[in-house]
Amino acid sequence: MTSDTVQLRQRGVLTLPAKLREKYRLDEGDVLSVVDLGGAFVLSPRLSVVPKLAAEIERLRENAGLTTEDLLQGLPRRAARARPRAVRGAGRGPRRAGR
Repeated sequence: MTSDTVQLRQRGVLTLPAKLREKYRLDEGDVLSVVDLGGAFVLSPRLSVVPKLAAEIERLRENAGLTTEDLLQGLPRRAARARPRAVRGAGRGPRRAGR
């Protein structure tokens, strides 16, 4: 555990040390939760995982030189292989012995 000192500025603005922003991948506009512990408080990142995950997937797609169409092209084939056998046959009714 590390300790740093920050200064409260005009309009209640705090600047988090760069090493913490980098460690927790915090960027301008990210939301933090504040928990009042009665004499002390805790700042905690409220991780919005979906937008960051989408941005990372987009970055990897671009670096690989793939288009969205490239990714979607094999999707139905891969989805069929991933489904369990019981699900593939669903909707056909019960199987009878000897069939």
